[in-house]
Amino acid sequence: MLTLLHIENIAVVERADLEPGPGLNVLTGETGAGKSIIIDAIGAIAGERTSKDLIRTGEKSATVNALFCGLSPSVLSWLDENGYAPDEDGNLLISRQITSDGRSICRINGVPVTVSQLKTLGSHLLNIHGQHDNQSLLDESTHLSYLDSFAGHHELIDGYRAKYKELKEIEKAIESIAIDEEEKSRRIDELRYRIGEIEAADLQVDEEERLEARRTILRNSERMTAAIEECFRSLYGDEDSEGACGLLNIAESAISLIASMDPQLEAIREKLSDIRYVAEDIASEVRDLRDEYIYSPEEMERVESRLALIHQLKRKYGNSIEQILKRLKKDKEELDKIEFSDEELEKLKKRYSAAYNEVIAAGEKLSRSRTEKAEELSEKIMNCLSRLDMPKVRFKVDIVRKDAPDHDGLDTVKFILSANPGEELRAISKIASGGELSRIMLAMKNVLVRNDDIQTLIFDEVDTGVSGRAAQRVAEMLAEVSKEKQVLCVTHLSQIAAMADNHFNIEKKERGGRVYTSVALLDEESAAREIARIISGANITDATMKSAHEMICDAKEYKNKVRSEDSA
Repeated sequence: MLTLLHIENIAVVERADLEPGPGLNVLTGETGAGKSIIIDAIGAIAGERTSKDLIRTGEKSATVNALFCGLSPSVLSWLDENGYAPDEDGNLLISRQITSDGRSICRINGVPVTVSQLKTLGSHLLNIHGQHDNQSLLDESTHLSYLDSFAGHHELIDGYRAKYKELKEIEKAIESIAIDEEEKSRRIDELRYRIGEIEAADLQVDEEERLEARRTILRNSERMTAAIEECFRSLYGDEDSEGACGLLNIAESAISLIASMDPQLEAIREKLSDIRYVAEDIASEVRDLRDEYIYSPEEMERVESRLALIHQLKRKYGNSIEQILKRLKKDKEELDKIEFSDEELEKLKKRYSAAYNEVIAAGEKLSRSRTEKAEELSEKIMNCLSRLDMPKVRFKVDIVRKDAPDHDGLDTVKFILSANPGEELRAISKIASGGELSRIMLAMKNVLVRNDDIQTLIFDEVDTGVSGRAAQRVAEMLAEVSKEKQVLCVTHLSQIAAMADNHFNIEKKERGGRVYTSVALLDEESAAREIARIISGANITDATMKSAHEMICDAKEYKNKVRSEDSA
């Protein structure tokens, strides 16, 4: 239940607090005073879209805070699943800040949350019903969701949709291999040519790098051979020179003659011996390398030819040998799939048939439940409409079988209505007036809210087009709904205002050359004066005040009667 709403710098609201209580909370005030802004602020808390245009002129940001207590099981479950928790008192504080650069900063008990998460949480906390929701009744595509919501078909729908998803996946697989014979033959030829060309090349993953390295050596073979020869002569010597290895051998022999005379000389001899062995090893390696750097025109031609083939294949099939080999694997898999497509297609068709039968069976089960619940919903709606001063109305949830199953099942659902005796049942969009739409939607809400654990319902001027006796019936039904739910209702009807358990007046005032909106909880006398204003406008007389007090008294009697009957 919403226990506190704090608003700062939203449109004409500079700073305001609303503390709704249990039961029916009514918001009244002159047109333009800011009543719907209060609803917009609640919508922001529920994750609805916002705009920087909401920010009060001259301010850098706007803020809304809302405190909820007595959290429902679905709210507690959502918090636990998403890593949030109520405070130590079991309450939930939601805050949302809208900045001038369009950013939206949301928090749950001080912990950041995304707008998307807030929207999901909001759907468990609040049900906001505005004038546009009446128009949704005219959209027949929404009628199925109303019926399923009433029936509580969540498990049946989830089960059906899982089977339908599997069916569509099989259908997609069939479409991917069910190609005509001419296209099939052309594709097989294309794949075989490509596979043959790549396989004939017998590519190795690191081959290109090795070939390019060898080409570099061959292109520089003269310089490299000369350097190797010079290195070898320097190590091994020639006719004119001993070379490093020979000189080291001479040095070692010389020091060996006196090494026994001094331990230090023996250490030097050992070092000379180690160096000589290393030099001889290097000389051997250099000697062995000489043949590798000898230029061969035949080898150069082979290397260039192989690199040219690799570059040609890269232009056609990938940017690297690795990509070409991946392409080869993919082409082989596709060729196998096409060549065995007849067999695979037959298997898929059998799977499709079995999956289709499962979809139909699940859809039939869902349809039977919908048909049963449609009769119950129709009866409950007609009972509510009768109490809303539409006693002659006939309302029916019409279910028609679709030509083929889809994501929502086998059924098309449409609400049809006859507002007057003797008239045939027709689509709501064809016959319902604005006032009738308001009452039909209220009847729907009255029936549907009993099946969920959302604790707070918001009605924003849903009484449009309703007056007189019908207005009184609407007020009575809102009072009945408020027995089980907290209700906030923006209204211009005196009958609804009189039924309030908590009456808030929204008033536009001026201070320092700026307009601001105030929110005040009215006592009974102030509430009577506000109801008198609604009845007669600015000209409030003793008679209208008396009438207002009588309305409040009658409303109390009605609520006491309804609530005593309920407790009995």
